[in-house]
Amino acid sequence: MEIFRGGSRPSAIGPAEWFTGRVRIDPLFNPAAPERVQGAHVTFDPGARTAWHTHPLGQTLIVTFGRGRVQREGGPVEEIRAGDVVWFAPQERHWHGAARDTGMSHIALQEVKDGQAVAWAEHVTDAEYSA
Repeated sequence: MEIFRGGSRPSAIGPAEWFTGRVRIDPLFNPAAPERVQGAHVTFDPGARTAWHTHPLGQTLIVTFGRGRVQREGGPVEEIRAGDVVWFAPQERHWHGAARDTGMSHIALQEVKDGQAVAWAEHVTDAEYSA
C-alpha cells in the first residue's frame, strides 16, 4: 500500500505550450510500472484553457469547483460545473478550461500507454473558446 499525501508534491504552472491563461497543476499520483493511471488536480483562472489534445486511453474529469467549458472536436462548446464528471474517449480530440468569468478546478485522470498520457496540438482560438 502507498499513501499519497495531499500537498506533498510540488505544484506547477501549466506551460504556455499547453495552456492559454494561468493554470496550476497539482500532481496527485503518477504511475510506476506496471501501473498506468495518473491523476492531477488542475485549477484554471477565469478564461484559461488547455490546447486541443487527445489521450491514448481516454480521460475522465471530475469538476471540483466553479464553472468551465469543454468541447469535443466537431461538437458544441458545453458548460461544466462542480459535481460534473466528463469522459473523453481514447484519441478523442478535445479541450477544457474555465468559464470566462469564474475559475474552475477539476481532477484529471488518464492512463499512460507506451510512455504517453497526452498528445498536445494547437491552441484553442478565442473564437473557438467563445463559440
